[in-house]
Amino acid sequence: MNSIKSCLLITGGAGFIGSNFIKYYANKYPHKPILNVDKLTYAGSTLNVDGIGGKENYQFIQADITDEEAVERLFQDYPIQGVIHFAAESHVDRSIQDADSFIDTNVKGTMNLLQTAKRAWEESGQLKTARFHQISTDEVYGSLDNDDKFNERTPYNPRNPYSASKAGADFLVKSFGYTYGMNIVISSSSNNYGPRQHVEKLIPTIISKALQHQPIPIYGDGKHIRDWLYVEDHCRALDLIYHHGAPMESYNVGGGNEMENINLAIKICEILDLTCPAQKGRLGSFQELITFAEDRPGHDRRYAVDDTKLRGTLGWRPLVEIEKGLQQTVEWYVDQWQPLKR
Repeated sequence: MNSIKSCLLITGGAGFIGSNFIKYYANKYPHKPILNVDKLTYAGSTLNVDGIGGKENYQFIQADITDEEAVERLFQDYPIQGVIHFAAESHVDRSIQDADSFIDTNVKGTMNLLQTAKRAWEESGQLKTARFHQISTDEVYGSLDNDDKFNERTPYNPRNPYSASKAGADFLVKSFGYTYGMNIVISSSSNNYGPRQHVEKLIPTIISKALQHQPIPIYGDGKHIRDWLYVEDHCRALDLIYHHGAPMESYNVGGGNEMENINLAIKICEILDLTCPAQKGRLGSFQELITFAEDRPGHDRRYAVDDTKLRGTLGWRPLVEIEKGLQQTVEWYVDQWQPLKR
C-alpha cells in the first residue's frame, strides 16, 4: 500500500460489524485501499476477515486507538482520507461489571482519533473533505415505554455505562464538526445479527447453549423488545451514509423486525429443531432449554428506530427478511460448531 494516494481507515475491522463491512466494501470496491486497525481484544479475530488478507489493497495493523503514538504513526505512514470508526467495547453486561475499559476505548480512543485526524487533515488541506464516520448505537437514546420509535431528533438518554460511553463519543464527534469544521457523520443502528458475532451476544448465546444442551438464559420476563437488523443490510446502509450522507448529519438504521427476546429464542430453537434434529438427543425441542434468569440492572425495555430519513434521502431499505437472516445465521454457527464436535 506504500504507493497508494489515499486509503480508508477502518477501526475495529476484526470485530463483528467491522469485519462484515470490510468484506462487503472490498468486494464492491476491489481497487479502493483499506487499512484495518484493530487491537484484537477477545471480541476480535483476523479470522473474521479471512480471504481479504492476500489482497494488494488491504492491510491489517494491530494497534490500540487509545495509544496516541500508534495512531499518530498511522496518519504519518498512510494517506488516510477517510475514517469509519467501528472500534468499541460493546457488551452491556461487561460495562456494568467494569466500565473503565469502555471509557478508555469508546471515549478516550475516539477523542484520540479525532484529534489526530484533525491535525493530519488540516496539514493536508482536507479537513472539510476527508470524512470521519462515527458508528454509534440506538442504545444512546435510552428506553422506549410506548409505541414510539427513536428518530434522529430524539434526545440522548443513555442508561448503562456502555451506552453512556457511546453517547459521549458521539458528542465529541459532533463537537469536532461544529468547532473545527470536520466533515463528520454519525449513524446509529438497531441490534445487528449474522455470522461472526461473538458468542456473548444474545443470538449466538442462544445457539451455542442449545447445541451444548445447556440452559438458554433469558433475562427477566423475556418481554424486552429489540429491533433486529441483518449485518449485510447494515453494511449497505453504512456504504451509502459514508459516501453520500450529508456532513454533520445523523442517520438511524433499523431492521423493522421488533421481537420480544423470548419469541426470538423460541424462533431460533424452532430453526435448530429443523436444521439439526439429530443433535436434540432426548429433547423434544431445543425450546425445553429456555430458562428465565434474573434481570440485569438498567435493562432497557424496548428499542426501535425510525429510519425514514435514511430511506427517504439515500434510498436504503433492508433486503434480508428476519426468517431468512436467522436461518442463515443459525446455519453458519452450526457449520462452525460441527468441526469442534468431531
